[in-house]
Amino acid sequence: MWPGSPQSETLSMSETPVKQQNTAAFYGQAVASFGVAMAATAIGIFRLNADAWVRGFLAIAVLYLVTSAFTLAKVIRDRQEAGQIVSRVDQARLEKLLAEHDPFEKL
Repeated sequence: MWPGSPQSETLSMSETPVKQQNTAAFYGQAVASFGVAMAATAIGIFRLNADAWVRGFLAIAVLYLVTSAFTLAKVIRDRQEAGQIVSRVDQARLEKLLAEHDPFEKL
């Protein structure tokens, strides 16, 4: 894992998971890295020794790739968050059953 990346630490069943937030430095590094990569790609396509339609095609392809990557990242994050919610509900049900169970009660 990268320092400052979002992750959940699993604790004992009676404690709720702690969700770590991104640090400002990690966020800044991610934004700067994205900006540098997009700028370098744009400059590379602009300075490419090819016809305008080839450069245009490459530019559209890069934009499509970027939007697809953002969509994929969002879908993965949403699925992970949904799994955490289901896990927390199941954990709460189990804790309730264990709290209500009396092992010395006659059946």
